[in-house]
Amino acid sequence: MKQDLWNPALDRLVAYQVPDSSGLIKLDAMENPFPLPAAVAQAFAAEPPISNRYPDASASALKTALEQVYPAPDGFGCVLGNGSDELIALLLQAVMRPGATVLAAEPCFVMYRHLAGILGLRFVGVPLQADFSLDMPAMLAAIEEHQPSLVFIASPNNPTGNLFPEAELKQLATACPGLFVLDEAYIPYAATSGGEFAAQHPNVVLLRTLSKWGLAGLRLGFVQARAEVCAQLEKLRMPYNINSLSQSLGRLCLQQGAEFAAQIEILVAERARLEAGLAAPGVRIYPSAANFLLLRVPDAPRTHAALKAEGVLVKILHGAHPLLQHCLRISLGTPEENTRLLAVWPGVL
Repeated sequence: MKQDLWNPALDRLVAYQVPDSSGLIKLDAMENPFPLPAAVAQAFAAEPPISNRYPDASASALKTALEQVYPAPDGFGCVLGNGSDELIALLLQAVMRPGATVLAAEPCFVMYRHLAGILGLRFVGVPLQADFSLDMPAMLAAIEEHQPSLVFIASPNNPTGNLFPEAELKQLATACPGLFVLDEAYIPYAATSGGEFAAQHPNVVLLRTLSKWGLAGLRLGFVQARAEVCAQLEKLRMPYNINSLSQSLGRLCLQQGAEFAAQIEILVAERARLEAGLAAPGVRIYPSAANFLLLRVPDAPRTHAALKAEGVLVKILHGAHPLLQHCLRISLGTPEENTRLLAVWPGVL
């Protein structure tokens, strides 16, 4: 093969790793742990998708169902993606030109930097403060210096779990000369939304997903943004990117939104129970508006390994970013799974 065959960016990248969770209580990936509601399964069995024809290219029925659960401001359109990852890639491709810069507050969702690197875009990460709040002077200075084509802010933030004040988001969106992407992947657990804020700023793009809501296996993400922004993304979106099964099952699940709302209510209550139960000397638990908790423990590698030995898989973040030293991220499980975690917790610290 040619010596210069591969994209030079590959030399700087590492493949995304997903650990094997076989036989373990899986609390590492921020999934809704509850199974598909029986009413949805029955409706799906009675109305199976057509598999020998291409899916509806516009996914119009799914979009209509989405707008009932996730209303968007007037004048906004919707673009569907195979999870948020595909939409992040589309947004990056849309602004990809010589000298374009992407900016985010870090630590944040790792795919912002990863996908920017794949596409050869310059990425600027601005560190959060020690308490994981936005460093507003540093953010505003970086926006002024680098004039980013795209700014990513997740609120609630992954992996820290905290919401950022709307006043600060508005200030950043106003200062941003390009697209300001507000990633609301965890918004079902936060009882708030940036929809009204987005209506006031023409450059704001709402990035949302059904993965945390309860459908991680379907890979359904969506962008809600001004029609002119959606029109540009549609030029890049692959035809038929949302398969028939995802369209059909996603629509049926959205029509049973009350069932998923009840699951989320349980998980929010479990978040408070875990926050109280995991408190211990030497453990710092950070405030969360998401479906996970970020903890700093005395020895994260040892605690992570000890939990796995007890059959509980959590996410170790130690070494991922200087602000995440000795941190673990624990997703909310079912009440029974969380009870098991609390039972073994004193012995693993």
